[in-house]
Amino acid sequence: MTTPGGITIDPALVDLYKDLHRHPELGFREHRTAAIVADRLRASGFEVTTGVGKTGVVGVLKNGPGPTALLRADMDALPVREDTGLDYASTATATDEHGGTVPVAHACGHDLHTTCLLGAARILAADRSGWTGTLLLVFQPAEELGAGAQAVVDDGLFDRFPKPDVVLGQHVAPLPAGKIAGHPGPSYAGSDSLRVRLVGRGAHGSMPEASVDPIVLAAATVLRLQTVVSREIPSTATAVLTVGSIHAGDAANVIPGHAEIQLNIRSYDTAVRRRILDSVERIVRGEAATAGAPEDPTITEIERFPVVTNDADALRTSLEAFATWLGQDNILDPGAGAGSEDVGILATSAGAPLSYWLLGGADPSLFTTGDMTDPALLTVPSNHSPHYAPVIEPTLPIGVAALVTAARTWLPSTH
Repeated sequence: MTTPGGITIDPALVDLYKDLHRHPELGFREHRTAAIVADRLRASGFEVTTGVGKTGVVGVLKNGPGPTALLRADMDALPVREDTGLDYASTATATDEHGGTVPVAHACGHDLHTTCLLGAARILAADRSGWTGTLLLVFQPAEELGAGAQAVVDDGLFDRFPKPDVVLGQHVAPLPAGKIAGHPGPSYAGSDSLRVRLVGRGAHGSMPEASVDPIVLAAATVLRLQTVVSREIPSTATAVLTVGSIHAGDAANVIPGHAEIQLNIRSYDTAVRRRILDSVERIVRGEAATAGAPEDPTITEIERFPVVTNDADALRTSLEAFATWLGQDNILDPGAGAGSEDVGILATSAGAPLSYWLLGGADPSLFTTGDMTDPALLTVPSNHSPHYAPVIEPTLPIGVAALVTAARTWLPSTH
């Protein structure tokens, strides 16, 4: 396969991608994937270190004096049952933290990210005449948990390996394949996921007067939470509060003793985030007090992602390089997105600018205008959907070419 930029892609990458897609692994359990990554990096001539941040893999390739560019790919999958109908669809399962069995699938495209970076690594290692400096490749675990980037940093990423002058990366998205998109400044929202446990008093369904019904309490709490964004956040601010899970009871004629709510908050501004978190705590505790709950509710953080901020100059440098072979019409600005990522932790921890872009991965025939106004953006399967799967051609070759181009742009040859 040859990209529009004239970079030849090893056809065997398709087989690698399908293999990784068939064998997804949850965060901090990417043992098989990490072993494949390590073997391929060694074969390409990289110095390889495994077990960074539990299951992360770091590859270093020095090619004379010059800056250091960090290229990052995430490796983990999701507890989602794939429903794509592909002949290489995942049927994998895993054991969750409660001892139950959950389906696992690469419903976010991290298998593509891993394949693209391995493809780029081989090309850059095979032809070192076009760049000088140091390549620092980070195959990161547990992005979906919001914990992987911090784990590799805490494991000494920037003490044990060269500190980068730039952090580069990409994420496949439900944009038309053949397009690349990037937004300067705050680009991806900060995210806070919380678990709320509401304690009531159980009773027989025929004797509600003997209970403090946690289901009614949970329902009142959910409704009141919906007013936080609409009534407490300025109309000029951007924020989302979603209750994604509510569970209580196991029988129709039994009032249970407790209820659990899981919710997610998306925001870009630290003051807005703090206001929402404070409001959530006030509402949860206030509704419990109003209901006469026998115990205070508990609010536990499940995961947190900081806001991802693209350095405007760094992103512009990468996108301009892509435009030279992909065409300016195929470079889009998607605006700030409500999705979340932990790649920014790598950049802020290193004190380096971030250049992070979206790689179109959806069937182009499904789109009409092919830009950010296209109505298909609301209908094509998106990341985390059981139906999500990027089209391999041209997504894979363009993804490899983008990483190669970015690396050569930031590590220019002095010859």
